[in-house]
Amino acid sequence: MGETELCQERVIDNFIDDIGRKMEYSIIGEGTPILVFHGGHSNCKEEFGYAELLEQGYSIITPSRAGYGNTDPLLGKDLQTACHAYLTILNRLNIEKVHIIAISAGGPSGIFFASNYPERVRSLTLQSAVTKQWLTSKDMEYKAAKILFRPTIEKYTWRIISHLSNRFSEFMFKQMAPSFSKLPYIEVVAQITDVDIEMFRKMNNRQRSGYGFMIDLSQTGTISAADLRSIKCPTLILHSINDSAAPVEHAYYAQHNITNSKLCILQNWGHLIWLGHDSERMYDELIKFLVTY
Repeated sequence: MGETELCQERVIDNFIDDIGRKMEYSIIGEGTPILVFHGGHSNCKEEFGYAELLEQGYSIITPSRAGYGNTDPLLGKDLQTACHAYLTILNRLNIEKVHIIAISAGGPSGIFFASNYPERVRSLTLQSAVTKQWLTSKDMEYKAAKILFRPTIEKYTWRIISHLSNRFSEFMFKQMAPSFSKLPYIEVVAQITDVDIEMFRKMNNRQRSGYGFMIDLSQTGTISAADLRSIKCPTLILHSINDSAAPVEHAYYAQHNITNSKLCILQNWGHLIWLGHDSERMYDELIKFLVTY
């Protein structure tokens, strides 16, 4: 899949809700709306997969989730509080129903929203999504994240990562690949092009954790099987068999508990399913699903 640029203008809006909390979201495109719950370390400026959806005539609404971007961390009190705030965005835009795409650590937000506001949801797509308890205090990744991505440190962490990515993009991709893929690097690099490396570099330049990633770590264990079982809308689950960030067991767990779901296991290199081999299949499956509903 070649690199594609956003050909339409993204509008970013900030507003204060009825009890004084700041919300940020972006909207781009015209047509049937998709509400995107971005992954960890991201915000309303996310780009992966957007150009392809815009080409198909969709509009994309992306809140900066609780604690990310300019959205108030207090909205991360729990998923109920956060999802009610995301609902206010749809009401503000006079949008009755949306497709939902929930990505990685945004999985719990998408699951909770689809479970609790079924009348506002056309369909749910889970992309590399966290669907059950994820990192815990026993995991080394959790311990490292609590140090590197805590709010007082994260901007320096990302400044270093972006600087090194800009200067040594292939080296940084190699260093970070195990965070995304279970495959040996020789097998990863066989699936990745120079264009993919450039998209990875750009990702590292727009990443920030804010308070959001700490909120994500605190909330992933709050999603229950009951939340998944109460989802009634059509659901597509897209996940790589080689994902090391959110292992494929999250996808199987979602399929087991969501009645009206379709599971598509990808053979691509890992967590970032928009890059590399099998990304075209991922887009084909996603578009076929969206146009059906």
